[in-house]
Amino acid sequence: MDFIEKGTPEFNKISIAFFAAGFNTFAILYTAQPLMPEFTQVFDVTPAVSSLSLTLTTLALAVSMILFGSISEAVGRKQIMVASMFAASLLCVLTPLSGGSFTMLLILRTLQGVVLAGVPSIAMAYISEEIHPKSMPLAMGLYISGNSLGAVFGRVFSGLMGDVFNWQVAFLAIGIISVVATLIFWKLLNPSRHFEAQKFSVGTLLGSLIGHLKNPLLLCLFGTGFLLMGMNIALFSYVTFVLLGDPFHISQSIVSWVFLILLIGTVSSAINGNLVMHLGQEKVIYLGLTILTFGILILFIPSVPAIILGLSLFTYGFFASHSVVSGFVGRSAGANKAQASSLYLFFYYVGASLLGTFAGVFWVSHHWPGVVMVNLAAALLCFVLITLAIRLRAKAQAGA
Repeated sequence: MDFIEKGTPEFNKISIAFFAAGFNTFAILYTAQPLMPEFTQVFDVTPAVSSLSLTLTTLALAVSMILFGSISEAVGRKQIMVASMFAASLLCVLTPLSGGSFTMLLILRTLQGVVLAGVPSIAMAYISEEIHPKSMPLAMGLYISGNSLGAVFGRVFSGLMGDVFNWQVAFLAIGIISVVATLIFWKLLNPSRHFEAQKFSVGTLLGSLIGHLKNPLLLCLFGTGFLLMGMNIALFSYVTFVLLGDPFHISQSIVSWVFLILLIGTVSSAINGNLVMHLGQEKVIYLGLTILTFGILILFIPSVPAIILGLSLFTYGFFASHSVVSGFVGRSAGANKAQASSLYLFFYYVGASLLGTFAGVFWVSHHWPGVVMVNLAAALLCFVLITLAIRLRAKAQAGA
């Protein structure tokens, strides 16, 4: 088959298109996170309730990803992704029109989560179908870098816009940038050449999903993903309240730059790949979880340098652990590996929604130490789940 290889104009166009798609998706997804303190003031809601502006979006994204991925098998790739991006951009532009209603804001954010799912659930399938296997890692890397940069940009830029103007201007600005990214994606991406439509069967879909959910090894990995992303969202959501309030009183513009810490993930992923080759998966997962846990412990220290150091160590350990665990899923699924990966992402984003909001309950009762304690408990549970997963894999290999 005539696959696209790196160095060709077609490869460059696809790479730019998916970089724009990843940037667009995650810029919109995380726009609300630095604006949560403003929501508490404008709408007179608690920090836990304000976190719904992000957690409902990620929950809707998680649920919708499974559906969009299956529909694309029957309908096609590009048309769904383009429609998804245009709809998400339009909803982002319309969000400021929610006015004084926090309920309407949450409805629009939930709808954004639904339509945003059309990109991450299909992007990797398109790349794997059209790009030559030798060139695929580069294409995937560019797409994922668009994801991470979009997530950081969405947080930092919306925080700055919210501080200089207000939250409405922040959403409007991100929405306009997203429209531009969507146009770039639409113009540069060619329709699939190797896509073969398949009959959509709800029965087959449910059967394979249930099969994965009956696999105790995969359940341990899904649970780990749930906890990892939940910790990430909880810490970065509530740290903004800490830095804005007593005793620090840092401006929102400066606080928004704390999300640049997430760029450590780029370094972590690169180093992690080499470590896996030398130390193996199991040791690298434990190393990542250990660094992550140490970072959480440092967050108990009430000072800005300690918070920055703790979040930096947490971020490094988070990306190191997540990258290995997500790869572990594909190798542990006997069949329907793509669906197993989709389920992992489902639990990953559900964790962001549920644990992110659950930590808010402890913020109300115990403030920042309560949030940190919830994350410490989640980190320790990750050790338990990974240890169980490793033992189950060893048992399965011994019986093979």
